[in-house]
Formats: sequence, C-alpha cells, structure tokens
Amino acid sequence: MGLEKILSVAGKPGLYKLITQTRTGFVAESLLDGKRITVSLRSSVSVLSEIAIYTLEEEVPLREVFEKIQTKEDGGKTSISHKDEKIKLEEYFFEVLPNYDEDRVYVSDIKKVIQWYNILTDNKITDFSSEKEEASDASEEE
Repeated sequence: MGLEKILSVAGKPGLYKLITQTRTGFVAESLLDGKRITVSLRSSVSVLSEIAIYTLEEEVPLREVFEKIQTKEDGGKTSISHKDEKIKLEEYFFEVLPNYDEDRVYVSDIKKVIQWYNILTDNKITDFSSEKEEASDASEEE
C-alpha cells in the first residue's frame, strides 16, 4: 500500500488508512488502534502523497523525505522521538534534509514527519515510492 491511501485527519491523532467512500464522506481505519471512523467531506483531510516539505530550492514530496529517513535509519524506526527537544529535532531533520527551509518548516511539522514515519514503519508500510514511478517502470520493461 502506498501513501495514496494514507490520510491525516485534522483533530484526530495519528494516521488513517482509507477503507471506502460513502455518500457523505468516507470510512477510515486508524493505524494506531485499528478503530474505524467516518469522516465527512467537510473535515480537513490531507493525503500523505500530496504533502511536500519546503526546501530552499523547491518543495520535496513527503515520500522522498520518508525515503531519506528510511536510508538514514536502515529501514528501522527513527533514533529520536517526536517528543524530543526542539534543538534535537532540528538537528535530526537537518541531517535528513540539509536544505530544508527553516523559516517555513516548523518544529511541529518536523514532529509530525517523525511521528508519521514511525507509525508507517510500525504498520509495515515502508514502500515510499510513488505509484506513478512504479507504472512508468512497468511500461519501460515491456
């Protein structure tokens, strides 16, 4: 499963997996406790595949940031917690993404990225390549 079906719902902790669509919204399952919730179309929802992190040159897709963390941590969980001190979080993120824009990427954003990465790793969702890349790779092989 790619990041295209993983959601962040405003006001709800953790991440959710999209289960099905309904007339008034959709049903999602928590990656933290497995509970299902219904989310209305009015709720503020972000799909992880659509999120990007500001750098000094461009915006880097979240999946690429996750890939960099995965490489740094040899596929395991992060060596720091999302609850660590501000300076530790910034130092860690600077190691992962040296050119991130410190004026537009807040500590709260860094905490979310680290927390989300660990949740995905706990749930064995570790393929951060995009579906578009996979489709183009498949068509090149034919």
